[in-house]
Amino acid sequence: MTPGEILGYPRADGRIGIRDVIVVAYLVECARTVADAIAAGRDDVHVIGFGGCYPSGYAQQMLERLCTHPNVGAVALVSLGCEGFGREHLAEVVAASGRMVTTLVIQQLGGTRSTVTQGRAWVDDVRAHRAAQRTARLELTDLVVGTICGGSDGTSGITANPVVGRVFDRLVAAGGTAVFEETGELIGCEHHMARRAVTPDLGAEIAARVGKAAAYYTAMGHGSFSPGNAEGGLTTLEEKSLGAYSKSGSGPIHGVVTPGQLIPAPGLYLLDVVPEGPPRWGFPNINDNAEIAELIACGAHMVLFTTGRGSVVGSAISPVIKICANPETYRRMSEDMDVDAGRILEGRDGIDDVADEVLDLLLATASGRPTTSEELGHREFVLTYKSSEPAGPACLPMAR
Repeated sequence: MTPGEILGYPRADGRIGIRDVIVVAYLVECARTVADAIAAGRDDVHVIGFGGCYPSGYAQQMLERLCTHPNVGAVALVSLGCEGFGREHLAEVVAASGRMVTTLVIQQLGGTRSTVTQGRAWVDDVRAHRAAQRTARLELTDLVVGTICGGSDGTSGITANPVVGRVFDRLVAAGGTAVFEETGELIGCEHHMARRAVTPDLGAEIAARVGKAAAYYTAMGHGSFSPGNAEGGLTTLEEKSLGAYSKSGSGPIHGVVTPGQLIPAPGLYLLDVVPEGPPRWGFPNINDNAEIAELIACGAHMVLFTTGRGSVVGSAISPVIKICANPETYRRMSEDMDVDAGRILEGRDGIDDVADEVLDLLLATASGRPTTSEELGHREFVLTYKSSEPAGPACLPMAR
């Protein structure tokens, strides 16, 4: 597996982007319509943001990571003016990363129309004068790939998810970085993962974090097994967990990260999305888009999204590659899918054959080929109130 002559966008921190998008980030829901209007009609301008009015350390860190992601080339911050978000600090972080940044405060600029006019003019100026070009050779050691399953059914754990596991085994063996999630969907598999940990301390951390997720769900009276999963033929939480676990492959696990925590070295990592302490925030992530955003905030250049029942979502900032587990779903929703893993179920191909296709598509996406969700304009994004503590040294032995 070699990337060939793939070129990316060099960034000041040494990372390399596979896209060069301009981000328009609203800092409160009141500014979202203005942000949408600034980005309207521009394929390379993506809207992200935080809807809350009161301060959130989690949202602050997430937007700092997303606005300085290697796939981002410039940032416009859109503030109403009276919200509690730390816009000055966010602007300083973006500027320190070497990116062009502007802050548009609606209350200071005269309202909606004037802010949209100034924002669109700034975006046009950035597009006309930015110097970013694909000049940095992209090696596999530069590439970070995340994965998530959504709309899982009875086929997910025997077709698409094992395919991603094979892809991750080969990507990591070649020096790349892979991130799988989430602790709440891996309940019952913690000891399997602990045995794969590169140190005993990491194994203990993995088991403890899955135990934390189980306690969280018990306290809240819900879990990761949804009615849609049952309608799709999944029978138990154990079956769903084993299917989700198969996305991680079979190689060593090198660490655990939390949302917005950058990965220190190549390898295979588990993303723990469940907050520390007693439950305060309801469901850890309200939908798949929140987890995609967290994978991207950890540095994922792209996300492999497996689905059995079908999903149409993409993401802002990083491309999403849709791998369909169910052949009937693929035939019905092929316009939203990139890969038909359901052909494994029908005996038309094997897991390794489909993994080869995904690897080729992964490299093509890195070189600039748009995914189906990109072509369709899907740029879903969710960021809510939550808490997140960085994983400690025992979780990141490769950082020592």
